[in-house]
Amino acid sequence: MRLPQGMMAKKITIRQALKEGLMLDIERVEPKLRAALLREFKTDLSPQRAPLLNDPIATLKIVNANAFAGLVAVDTNRDGVTRVESGDKLGVACAICHTTTNQAVYTEPGGGSVGKRVDGPGNFNLNMGALLAVADNSRAYYPNLQAQLGGKTIGRAPKGLTKDSTEADFDAYLKNPRFYPRGTFDETADGVGNPVVNVAFFRTDLSAPFGSSGANNVLDHIANGSYTVNLDLTTIATPEGRKFLMMSNPKHGDELWRNYVAILKKTGVKGYPYVEAKLSGKVGDPRSPTGRLVDQKKLLDMNAYTDSLPSPRGAVVSAVSSANGRKVFKEDGCISCHSVDQNKPVPPRLIDVHRVWPGYRPTVIAQRAWPKSPVQNAPGTFDDKAVVEDASDRREKRGFALPLLLDLARKSIFLHDASVHSLDELFHPKRGAQAPHPFYVRDASKRKDLVNFLHSLEDKKPRPGVRQRSR
Repeated sequence: MRLPQGMMAKKITIRQALKEGLMLDIERVEPKLRAALLREFKTDLSPQRAPLLNDPIATLKIVNANAFAGLVAVDTNRDGVTRVESGDKLGVACAICHTTTNQAVYTEPGGGSVGKRVDGPGNFNLNMGALLAVADNSRAYYPNLQAQLGGKTIGRAPKGLTKDSTEADFDAYLKNPRFYPRGTFDETADGVGNPVVNVAFFRTDLSAPFGSSGANNVLDHIANGSYTVNLDLTTIATPEGRKFLMMSNPKHGDELWRNYVAILKKTGVKGYPYVEAKLSGKVGDPRSPTGRLVDQKKLLDMNAYTDSLPSPRGAVVSAVSSANGRKVFKEDGCISCHSVDQNKPVPPRLIDVHRVWPGYRPTVIAQRAWPKSPVQNAPGTFDDKAVVEDASDRREKRGFALPLLLDLARKSIFLHDASVHSLDELFHPKRGAQAPHPFYVRDASKRKDLVNFLHSLEDKKPRPGVRQRSR
């Protein structure tokens, strides 16, 4: 995608990067620059009083130090010095969506923060679309965006992108918050515009299945899929990628593949795929969508790491209100899907789309070979994630996985399509009986108590470095 070239051409500053939601790990910055930045963060951040924060050259120093969580500079010259401005590569890692900081140094309102890195919490302020648009060749991300296929398109935009769309067309789509909302990431190579809310990636021992659609019931399967597809989308342009797309969408998969190959050729992308993985898996398997498998030890190591990551503490709220909210949670039917006790694993079942969205009236687009369900779509955005990808690969129904009920006080967008902007809105009956998740609390005071209860939820797993009191 040529992100470093785009950053240099557009003169991206540290301040701009923070406005778009990137998280700055101050501990990764070399001491002299760190000291200067700490001084500048105490000013009004103007170019006069904070020259480094407004200097594109300083941004490159931060990138080369791997201090922006999730942007990984790679020393391709192997001389021990990373210089993305001189041809070294810049990749994107899981941390870009699943890491924050402790905000000890600075917090940009509505954006990123600066401090000690905190892995696990979802980055709800990340403007991933705008970040991708910074790249000189955002067209290289085509399969994960909203495409025009067979003369039709599915997503939030009235028109889809084509193989002939310009860089300006791609950037306009990516920078439009109505099409690519802040706090979301379009994670499926299906040509459907379906960015979903960034989720927590701590206490993964409590979660399953993984992904909004529940397509993966094994943690390292979704990790391998992310490594070999979403973090190197060029595997889709391989023969195995073509087979995967045609299995996923028999009607439009080949068109999507041909368009992508044409875009890569037109924009001079060569030498792909780049991910270090063996072509030893089965194409179309949830474990290895394009047949590629990375080192299993790395996957299992990451499982152990994310399982061990502590969840944030719950918010401090009125004990009386929280107790009343707990009663509402139990008596108004929330426990039919969700657990009160956050120490217990999330129920591993999928909730049928019709149950969680009474207004779901899909149209079949294409039939697929058993056990896959048909490709189908309904008006609205709630089912867009499941138009092509669902759990039928593993002989499960089309539905949605249950979320962890942790770190909710910090969350500003709800439901996987980011269509709701507060818990009070989620439970307010004004959304209507046919809306997604139509489980409401009509009494305003009870609704407030329920929100306080949910904000206060936490697990009781010991935190690293915290001595637990004995009984």
